[in-house]
Amino acid sequence: MILRDPVHGLVAFESDEERIVEQLMDTPEVQRLRRVRQLGVTSLAFPGAEHSRFSHAIGAAFVMKLLLARLRAIHGALPEAQRVTPAMAREALAAAFLHDLGHGPLSHLFEDAIPGTPAHETWTERIVLDPSTGVHRVLRSIDASLPARVAALVHGRHEIAYLARAVSGEFDVDRCDYLLRDAHATGVRYGVYDLDWLLRSLRFAADVDPSRAPSLAIDGAKGLPAIEAFIIARLFMFQQVYLHKATRAAEWMIRTILARAVDALRSGRALPGVPAAVAAGARGEPLALDDYLELDDGVLWGAMHAWEGASDESLSDLARRIRARSLFKTLDLFGDQATPDGRARVLDVARDVARARGLEPTAYVGLDVASDEPFGGQAEPLMVVYAKGPARPLHDVSFLLGRLAGQALSRVRLVLAPELRAPVTHALGL
Repeated sequence: MILRDPVHGLVAFESDEERIVEQLMDTPEVQRLRRVRQLGVTSLAFPGAEHSRFSHAIGAAFVMKLLLARLRAIHGALPEAQRVTPAMAREALAAAFLHDLGHGPLSHLFEDAIPGTPAHETWTERIVLDPSTGVHRVLRSIDASLPARVAALVHGRHEIAYLARAVSGEFDVDRCDYLLRDAHATGVRYGVYDLDWLLRSLRFAADVDPSRAPSLAIDGAKGLPAIEAFIIARLFMFQQVYLHKATRAAEWMIRTILARAVDALRSGRALPGVPAAVAAGARGEPLALDDYLELDDGVLWGAMHAWEGASDESLSDLARRIRARSLFKTLDLFGDQATPDGRARVLDVARDVARARGLEPTAYVGLDVASDEPFGGQAEPLMVVYAKGPARPLHDVSFLLGRLAGQALSRVRLVLAPELRAPVTHALGL
C-alpha cells in the first residue's frame, strides 16, 4: 500500500510485517477515526486544523516503520534475544497505528465531561480485546496472542523496553507525528523539527543488567540539537496551539454544555438527540462499547445543535453560541490571582457580576486551569551516549533541557461571556 501524506510525503507499507496496517485500515473502528478531529475544536482558532485522528494514525505507523529501520541498522551489537523480530515489528506497527483508537469526540472533551467515562487508553484496550470488533478479528486472524500483545504495547508494556518506550515515552512515534502534523495543519512552524536527523542519531544505551534490552539513547556528538529541538517544539506548540485562549474557551463552553445536558437528563427533563452513550453516563450506567463507537464529532455537534431548543435557557444559549462561534472571552490570571485562593476570589467577583446582570453564574463564568510538563516527567530519563564514558541523562548534558526539566507550563484563565468582560475587568481592577 502506498499513500500520499502532506507531512511525510510518500508513505508506503509494503513488506509482509507492514501489511498489518493495510489489513487494519478498513475496519469500522479505524474508519471511525476519520470522523474524529485530531485537535478537537482547535479549528475554531486555526482554520486549517481540520485533520483527523485517522491521518495521525497513519503518520504514527509510518514513523514506527522508520524507527524500526533505524533499530535494525544499529542492533548488531545486541544479543539475538534483544533484537526486534518480524513478529515484534508487526505488533509495534499495529500498536502505533491503533494507539488513538479509543479517542472520543472532540479530543479529550468527552471523557472529561461525561461521568464515568474511562480514559481513551482504556477504550483502545477494550476495542482491541473485544472479540466483536473488526480490529480484534484482524489481529486474531494473524496470531491469537496478538490482540493482548498490541493492547499491552499501547500501554507501554513489552519485554523489549526500547520498543515499549517507542510507543509510549518521552520520545515516541505518537509525538513524532503529531508535532509535525499539527504544525503543518495550523501553520504554526514552531512544531517543526528534524525527524530524519533525530532518528539517525538514535543509539542504544547499555543496561547495567546485560540480560535486559537496553534503552534508546541519543548520540551526544550528533543528536543533541535535534532532541532539544523536538522537546522545545512540543513546548512551543503547547504555548501557541494546544493552550490557545480561543480553543480553551470553546472547550470550556462545550464541557459546560455537556454537564448541563447530563444534569437535565438526571433530573428527568427530556432532551432531543441525546446519544446513547451520553444518556448512559447521565444515568450512571457503564457505557457499552457499541454505544461508545457510535460517537464521533458529527454526532456530538448534531446533539448540541438539537439542544438549541432545550427548555434550559442557559443550555440552549450556550449551544447556539458555540455553533455560531460566538466564543467566550478569557482573562489571564497572574501572581496572587493565579493561586488557588486568588482564583476563588476572582471567580466569586466575576460570578457576582454575572448574577447582577441576570446571567446564571456557573453557566457564564468559570475558570480554566491548564498545565503540561514539557520535559522530565518520565520515570526513566532519556539518555545521551558518547564515544567514551557512561551514558548520561539528557537533562545533565543539555543546557536548555537542564533548566526545563521538571518545570510546568501553566495557564490560569477566567472564562466569561463577552458581555461580562468589561464589567468584570472593572470590578477586578484589571
